[in-house]
Amino acid sequence: MSAVGVGDPAPDFTRQAHTGEMVTLGSYRGRSAVVLFFYPKDGTPVCTKEACGFRDSHEAFAAAGAVVIGVSADSPESHRRFAAERGLPYLLLSDADGSLRSLFGVPKTMAVFPGRVTYVIDKGGIVRHITNVQLSAGRHIDEALDTVKQLVNQ
Repeated sequence: MSAVGVGDPAPDFTRQAHTGEMVTLGSYRGRSAVVLFFYPKDGTPVCTKEACGFRDSHEAFAAAGAVVIGVSADSPESHRRFAAERGLPYLLLSDADGSLRSLFGVPKTMAVFPGRVTYVIDKGGIVRHITNVQLSAGRHIDEALDTVKQLVNQ
């Protein structure tokens, strides 16, 4: 499958979150925008910075009508620890088999490392913005929040 691009419908999926609840992307349609961010690994320096950046901006995302969801290959147990240690107020999904990354076409960095890609999906389920920068965690948060705020004003 080719990579999901801006203007494409976001592929629907259902995954278990670190909280134990089942999360279906399509259930947010008509209710809220979704910021779906794929990151390489819980607890690594850049991933922790990114996760904490989304945490610190969580109220701003919520005020603009968006939910934030993080995805990595880590286990639900790892996600539970990571969320508890860092006070993450949003859902983390496990993609141990890489099928969700494949569904979205998230590229690997240097053909080896899991990519760091953020998708902003509007209330209609359409991808409105993509950030793909491996080492600049802050850019993902800033661009996603700017896009979500623009969606509110449309």
